[in-house]
Amino acid sequence: MWKFLLICTLVVAARAEVGEEEDVLVLKKSNFDEALQTHPNILVEFSGRQADDIVAWLKKRTGPAVVTLTTVSEAEALIADNEVAVIGFFKDADSTGAKDYEKAAETTDDIPFAVTSDDAIFSKFEVSKDGVVLFKKFDEGRNTFDGELTKENLLAFVKTNQLPLVIEFTEQTAPKIFGGEIKSHILMFLPKTASDFQDKMDQFKKAAEGFKGQILYIFIDSDVDDNQRILEFFGLKKEECPAIRLITLEDEMTKYKPQSDAITSEAIISFCKQFIDGKLKPHLMSQDIPEDWDKNPVKILVGKNFEEIAFNPSKNVFVEFYAPWCGHCKQLTPIWEKLGEKFVDSADIIVAKMDSTANEIDSVKVHSFPTLKFFPAGEDRTVIDYNGERTLEGFTKFLESGGKDGGAPAGDDDDDEDLDPENSCCYTVTAA
Repeated sequence: MWKFLLICTLVVAARAEVGEEEDVLVLKKSNFDEALQTHPNILVEFSGRQADDIVAWLKKRTGPAVVTLTTVSEAEALIADNEVAVIGFFKDADSTGAKDYEKAAETTDDIPFAVTSDDAIFSKFEVSKDGVVLFKKFDEGRNTFDGELTKENLLAFVKTNQLPLVIEFTEQTAPKIFGGEIKSHILMFLPKTASDFQDKMDQFKKAAEGFKGQILYIFIDSDVDDNQRILEFFGLKKEECPAIRLITLEDEMTKYKPQSDAITSEAIISFCKQFIDGKLKPHLMSQDIPEDWDKNPVKILVGKNFEEIAFNPSKNVFVEFYAPWCGHCKQLTPIWEKLGEKFVDSADIIVAKMDSTANEIDSVKVHSFPTLKFFPAGEDRTVIDYNGERTLEGFTKFLESGGKDGGAPAGDDDDDEDLDPENSCCYTVTAA
């Protein structure tokens, strides 16, 4: 994620009372004032992308976490001035509910929290008892908290309701999309210039109503240049849009594709229900098998021929899983080509490569590039990670040892290779 720095002057050493992580102050609500008093000059790094994010962060850290409202006009102004605002209605500011509300507010930087005990404000917003209401300038306009009033429940309530039923993926919304609790995302790829744009958006939004809090509905403008990497990640081209895809952002990202291309509320609802019920099979991308896939020393693998070649019981197959944009992969290319030439006449060794940005397989999960894996001959489908030197000599020794010299059981992948931090699709790695 992009980082913004507010420079007061210089970084100075920290006192023990203020928490540190690798000699860096960790500023929180509880220690912010102390840090400013202790250190006259501080360099502060913010995680927000935009100036508005930084302003919101500063307001929360320098002012009270909860603003007290005493008049109807103050409440109306708070709601009018913010896309989303939360008001706690508590007759007793010292009640347990009010205290938990304040704790929830202290951990939320991007939304203003206010509290009131004023009868006129209660009446204006038709609140008859203690409670919490989230006001927003979209969808239903307001949401009333219903449940046991705890910090955790309040935070979950805010995170669930602070986003629109359908949110457009942009640089500004990415942190909220990826930082939320909902890890199942359904995406509609559609150009805003399409003649039926509003109709399809209405269908998508109608479908979203029944899955609030379960699946996040996201719209991606397929005409925007910055979104092309996302289309590529899902194996889509601009001319194939509109299209629907679903992805889960758990430990292993899994993609799903609807059987029908129809973008109607009925079709989307059916697709989401099948997903929730566990009735969908993951969608694995694959390029078509090139006609010349085996004509060169380094064989070309795609999703459609991977199983047949890599797990051929009579062959020892050494595969480079690469990304076209990966700098380390480009550096490795001439060495890998020489390795292929060295074993081109071997009866049982195959040197191959696969573009992992365009091909996916169940049996291998690639988390960094390049990833090198060895599939020794045999019926037991063994997979060995290569962790040795990336030289022709190192690779040769590894292959001639049957995967023993420089190998390790699959699963011990290095995580220090290219993850394309500057250009990666947010769904590929992280919100960047």
